[in-house]
Amino acid sequence: MALPVRDQAKYWGIATAVFLLALWYLGDVMLPFIVGGAIAYGLDPLADRLERMGASRVVATTVISLVALFVFILMAVLIIPMIVGQAAGLFESAPELFARLRDFLSERFPSLGDETSTLRQSLASIGATIQERGGAFAKSVFASALGVINAVVFIVVVPVVAFYLLLDWDNLIAKVDTLIPRDHAPQIRKIAAEIDITLASFVRGQMTVCAVLGLFYAVGLILVGLQFGLVVGFIAGLISFIPYIGAVIGGVLAVGLALFQFWDTPVMIGAVAAVFVAGQFLEGNILTPKLVGESVGLHPVWLMFALSVFGSLFGFVGMLVAVPVAASIGVVTRFGTDQYRLSRLYKGLDNNSAQEDE
Repeated sequence: MALPVRDQAKYWGIATAVFLLALWYLGDVMLPFIVGGAIAYGLDPLADRLERMGASRVVATTVISLVALFVFILMAVLIIPMIVGQAAGLFESAPELFARLRDFLSERFPSLGDETSTLRQSLASIGATIQERGGAFAKSVFASALGVINAVVFIVVVPVVAFYLLLDWDNLIAKVDTLIPRDHAPQIRKIAAEIDITLASFVRGQMTVCAVLGLFYAVGLILVGLQFGLVVGFIAGLISFIPYIGAVIGGVLAVGLALFQFWDTPVMIGAVAAVFVAGQFLEGNILTPKLVGESVGLHPVWLMFALSVFGSLFGFVGMLVAVPVAASIGVVTRFGTDQYRLSRLYKGLDNNSAQEDE
């Protein structure tokens, strides 16, 4: 016989409180393990596929780990320094860009030529502020992120945790299944499967879409010849998990830079815009249908709310767990809504009238 609902709510409430307290007090300590677990979760389907092709779990995990290590070293040596360098250069050139914008506006609106013009002074002030603070911010982003905990410990622990979790992932899932309350095991498994589908859709599918789009935008803008094309493509791809936002922000930034760089060559400005149009076509017609499909995703507003709340309360660690928590709450909410529609509270005591309404 199942426990009364009141007792179940009490125990689940205690479990939730313990989880939140652990994030609050042990967030920095948990960070390498959370990151390692997320990496293992994302790579588990690839390991399963290698197993189906005949490789053992040990061989599959080793191959994946070596490839991931090679990619990490390649990014650390080549890509990340280029992105940071271009970002710093973009901030450094901000005063010049705003000066050009000021001159353009002055030609169209002669009243702005007055040195005391509010808009003229504002543009100059914005450019100087971005140059002063933006460059330092771009150069310190990675240092401050790794400064949350000891960088050496983080770099060493994360790969080890990811390797062992990926190696034993299926066994861990089986052991967790044995701890599920027997009275509710079928329903909990169903909810967990829906949560996994949501996370697979967002974390595995959408993150792959973001990576491909970021690469596409960066390569396209570099081929067109746009200055800072790498950092613009990186930004556009990074925030592409929010529909249209990545393309809009990246497109506005890229076209704005193109206006200054290719002022006398409208064709090149059109080419920059065409890169983002092609990226949107690629995302909507190929990437998203193939990699994300029709599985349940996360609403952008709900996702941004979860990131804001958990980021404010628990810092960087909170932002990492915001997505799985948001996915879990969303699935549980849908389950609760379905149960409510089946209850007497929704249908009422008169079943006949309820059937007529249906």
